[in-house]
Amino acid sequence: MKVSIIENSPRVMRVDISGIDYGTANAIRRVAIGNVNSFAVDSVTFYENTSAMFDEYIAHRIGLVPILTPKDYDEKDEIVFSLEAEGPGTVYSKEMKSSDKSVKVANDAIPIIKLAEGQRIRVDGKAVMGNGKRSAKFQPGIVSYKTKNGTDYEFYFESFGQMNANEIMKRALDIISSGLKDVHKELKK
Repeated sequence: MKVSIIENSPRVMRVDISGIDYGTANAIRRVAIGNVNSFAVDSVTFYENTSAMFDEYIAHRIGLVPILTPKDYDEKDEIVFSLEAEGPGTVYSKEMKSSDKSVKVANDAIPIIKLAEGQRIRVDGKAVMGNGKRSAKFQPGIVSYKTKNGTDYEFYFESFGQMNANEIMKRALDIISSGLKDVHKELKK
């Protein structure tokens, strides 16, 4: 097996892996988009909403804002994001204030809602850990590959911002490795 990095930036990683088969390539892709955990706002409590938009619409918009996901967190962790704004003006993701300094919005410039003069919004959103199998809002990025020949694959990892693209690949490989170790342990019994 040979691994060659073609591009490695925080948002995009392109890597060539030779000496693997189609099943292995597809496993890497599927685990990266479906099993790598990241934070997303999963429930929103509205205290005030005098905007023209329904609570559910605003909650959906907030839920799609990518949240930075450091490595030292797990499924038991919950982070509260508070948002309070008054119009006129556009409310952006940077106005979501986190209860944990390490976990914050990944992109400050995502518009959530436009408020008119005198309109207000005050909400708390609870971010929890999840993965792409549960909902697309937990998916940390997109992953694809193309076959260069029978055993040579070029992978493309693009992060939505929750973690760097190379971190998506590392976490996916860790999940695959851990799963294989568990199977191996069970077979030894």
